[in-house]
Amino acid sequence: MIFSSKATPRWPAALARKASARVAFGVGITTLALVASCGGGTTQYDPFVPKRLLVFGDDYSALTQNNRNYSVNALDDNGNINCVGQPIWVQQLGFAYGFSFAECNPNADFQPAGRMLAFAGAKVADVAAQVEAQVAAGGFRDKDLATVLAGANDIIELYEQFPSLGQDTLLAEARARGQRLARVVNRLVDLGAKVIIADLPDIGLTPYAVSRRTVGQTFDPVDFITRLTTAFNEQLGVNVVLDGRYVGLVQTQLRFQAIARSPGSFGLVNITEGVCATAPPNCTSATLVTAGSAGTYLWSDDRRLAPTGQAQLASLAIDRARRNPF
Repeated sequence: MIFSSKATPRWPAALARKASARVAFGVGITTLALVASCGGGTTQYDPFVPKRLLVFGDDYSALTQNNRNYSVNALDDNGNINCVGQPIWVQQLGFAYGFSFAECNPNADFQPAGRMLAFAGAKVADVAAQVEAQVAAGGFRDKDLATVLAGANDIIELYEQFPSLGQDTLLAEARARGQRLARVVNRLVDLGAKVIIADLPDIGLTPYAVSRRTVGQTFDPVDFITRLTTAFNEQLGVNVVLDGRYVGLVQTQLRFQAIARSPGSFGLVNITEGVCATAPPNCTSATLVTAGSAGTYLWSDDRRLAPTGQAQLASLAIDRARRNPF
């Protein structure tokens, strides 16, 4: 059982927060363990129940205005889009709290508690702008939960500058962009939101990366794209606020590397090709490659997740949201 440490005050400034976050995190965990070991006491665990879900990021998290996602869209019995049939990870996280989005609102909720700010093609700089757009649109409230997942488009952009730019230069820029996204997360904390931040799945596992390999090639693009991903994720992880009261880190890269080692353990039969014959967001269960199955492919196209990949990400995020002492 996890017990709340809400009585501990927040740091008043980012510099003080960064200087003491690791110590505070360790002390908090130790305190929780001691209280739990006592078998009782006056401290009571109040599970965090958000009132809104604000989604920041890119294609992995985006819904369009016409009820579509960038995975594989389900169809109803009449051949129409069923936007809850194969939900993306942020929808599944929202479902855990009874939330819907204006972009997918089958129950016609008057004011959906999910707010979609993510959009396809977004890079780290765009996510920073998404946060400021929310500030301008009314800001943040008590019990806001925010999700952040971005960087895949940055990694591909960086890779495509090779060999005009050298590997060391591109790796350094990947690290810098991971640091920038961490600053976005810390900005959200300063604004009062609780944050679920997911690091990147290994972009070196995407069909995009695999397709860059050629016969007789001495340079391995898959390895380099994986190193770009790792450089980004490492700096993201060490620069966000390391305090579970404010931030929950979802380690997506580790999960997807496990999938790559044993895809069958996750019900997958194809992790190197996209299942969509029509590009997302227009891909549906009726527009798949021959003999393709939305449930057994990891990727929808050359870089975006199919439903099983989205479900893996969702399970990690929901577990983190429920376990963190927000």
